[in-house]
Amino acid sequence: MVSPGIDATLALAIGIALLSGVVRGFSGFGSALIFVPLISALYDPARATPVFCLIDAALMAPMAVGAFKRCSWGEVAPMALATAAFTPVGVYALVVIDPVALRWAISIAVAAALALLASGLRYRDRPHIALTLGVGAVAGVLGGSAQISGAPIAAYWLAGPGERGAIRANMIAVFALVSFATFASLLKAGLLTAEVLRLAIWLGPAYGLGIVLGARRFVGATDAGYRRAAYGVIFLAAALSTPLWDALWR
Repeated sequence: MVSPGIDATLALAIGIALLSGVVRGFSGFGSALIFVPLISALYDPARATPVFCLIDAALMAPMAVGAFKRCSWGEVAPMALATAAFTPVGVYALVVIDPVALRWAISIAVAAALALLASGLRYRDRPHIALTLGVGAVAGVLGGSAQISGAPIAAYWLAGPGERGAIRANMIAVFALVSFATFASLLKAGLLTAEVLRLAIWLGPAYGLGIVLGARRFVGATDAGYRRAAYGVIFLAAALSTPLWDALWR
């Protein structure tokens, strides 16, 4: 039964926040791939994106401190710089593009990242910095518009030789750094409203609980298990992010 003051839509949103937190705590990325498309279907992208930015930045801060100690700064720094630089472009798109059209673009972008992984394309050595900057630029646009910068970055690093701990630390470190640029862009665009803050207060505790549960599950995971789970997260986001599902949520 839904508690007093919580309607069915908000109850479903709380469940989505919990699931997204589990994914974030386990893989270090991917929570936005679930949270933003589904919360956008329940509400709209202009609320889903800033709510996610607020709760993720606040609740992932303790894990970010540990990730900064373990990550590869030679990979993280250029990725974070390019992603942050192009985040305002994505925020601008969030404001001016029709929400349905934007969600179709989100779905296509996520599917493209999944197709890249499914193709079997891999690299053995450290990639050229120009490629890292290019991936970061794409991630910035997608991150500013829908908080899904994780899709291209995950596809990029999962295609390399890194082990699960290093990939996870890199992902957490990049998103912690980029969150500052995203927050500033959302604030400038006027998207951090009182309504957004209220929704963040409702969804934050469930998201935080999910992070704790996911982090505990990561401890016993293998490299192969981690990669399979990461692929599954991207697939789920690609499947659920299209506007075709709206009729089921409303």
